[in-house]
Amino acid sequence: MTTQVDAVATARNLVRTAFQAALGTLDPETGAPHVSLVTVATMPDGSPILLLSDLAVHTRNLKADPRVSLLVTEPVRPGDPLALARVSIGGRIVRTDDETAYRRFLARHPDAAEYAAFPDFGIYVIEMEKAHLVAGFGRIVTLSGAEIGTDIADAEELLAAEEGSVAHMNEDHADALALYATRLGGAGAGEWRATGLDPEGIDLVAGHEAVRVPFPQRVRAGGPLRAVLVAMAKDARGM
Repeated sequence: MTTQVDAVATARNLVRTAFQAALGTLDPETGAPHVSLVTVATMPDGSPILLLSDLAVHTRNLKADPRVSLLVTEPVRPGDPLALARVSIGGRIVRTDDETAYRRFLARHPDAAEYAAFPDFGIYVIEMEKAHLVAGFGRIVTLSGAEIGTDIADAEELLAAEEGSVAHMNEDHADALALYATRLGGAGAGEWRATGLDPEGIDLVAGHEAVRVPFPQRVRAGGPLRAVLVAMAKDARGM
């Protein structure tokens, strides 16, 4: 049986570690659903970020009707695909010029830098309203958008320092990031780098593998962040 706490953690992890998802939009002429494959990242509050072209059918659709659905699944592995955990997010999508959205998307998908600046491309963020999690047979839970998001209202200082903190960790502390990923996140060895952090954890990628490592306690500012990251590295080395 999946508890509400387990469900929230599972849904959040699926969204935070996703590289791709299925985007559902509505055809403005027929009202019929249209589903397409998109790449995805997340804002500090967990809202999905998409980089979309004006030439795509889904972009034409969402400009007429911003209601969308986004399906995120676990990475495919051998066996029954219906055994994979997945979450379907419903909400409204909006275009944004927020530099944080661009930065975090390109951190997750660096190859997209080749075309992200093209005039027909734009960054969009999904404002999550609800989520439907299927975590296995009989493990089905409906959640609100607020439940799977991260509250950032009290973390302005941390978010102001995020870009610099991520750059510093990637440039000077690659060994610590590898420890976080492998010892604390259960991931395999690789050239791990940070793509973002927020009050509740740090997001790491190595190639096309991603892992979310929660902080032991909520962090709201740069000073406490440094202390937590040092403590996590010590814990990982001691394991």
